[in-house]
Amino acid sequence: MSVPNIIVVAGSSGAGKTTWVCQQMRDIADVEQIIYYSPGTGTVPVDQNRIAAEFPGIQVFSDGQEVEFINQIPKADAVYIEWGFYLELGSVAQLLDNLTYRAIAVLPSDLKDSEYHAWAKEIVRGAPTQTNTVETLWRAASNGQVIDENSLEEFWYEITHAAYGIVTRAKGIFDVNDGRSLYCDFVAGVPQTDFLELDLPRYLEGRPQRFSGLEVVGQNLDEAALRQTLSDCCLSDAAILQYQQQVKEILLEGEKV
Repeated sequence: MSVPNIIVVAGSSGAGKTTWVCQQMRDIADVEQIIYYSPGTGTVPVDQNRIAAEFPGIQVFSDGQEVEFINQIPKADAVYIEWGFYLELGSVAQLLDNLTYRAIAVLPSDLKDSEYHAWAKEIVRGAPTQTNTVETLWRAASNGQVIDENSLEEFWYEITHAAYGIVTRAKGIFDVNDGRSLYCDFVAGVPQTDFLELDLPRYLEGRPQRFSGLEVVGQNLDEAALRQTLSDCCLSDAAILQYQQQVKEILLEGEKV
């Protein structure tokens, strides 16, 4: 059996690692067996869920699935490992033992002579992100919660306009009141994009049984305020039921037309 093409992608926060991986996956769409692994995300695997929604035929692995992931490598045609900026680069070799891999770093063009340059075999020009060694990483899972979309837009505006500290990177997946799952993405210094609706069924039967959560990177983050505001945006059981009933009626009327 031939050795699979193992690619490890590392780089600074927000430079575009996941975007690069997604583009590669689109380019090799005819490859049968692709697997993706991003360690160190704990209970808030934003990128894994985004990729699973966009590429439903790909096997996606998260923390706690290391053994299963390693066992699947020999069966795969292509293997992508996304290495977060918060992980030690030296641990890549430990994870893969003696397996050969292609080391790629996605970095802003103005970053020079970093540890990534010494590690990578190939440098990909990424987004012009702001790099700072004193940044804090904050995460919060919100599985089972539903957020009013207008409240989410206000919350996201506050996050990206320094209401909770100097945020350089933020991303999240949220279930909103009409049953859709939205992906939100922000990188300081990069033009903002609209929320992306993930290709998932509308969830219109009670609290969603799927992932949602938020990851924020920045300086002097007011984590307590972030957590409280996120909680304040979440709807009660009664409000969720009311919204879901309204959406069902609208969809039913649409089918009759």
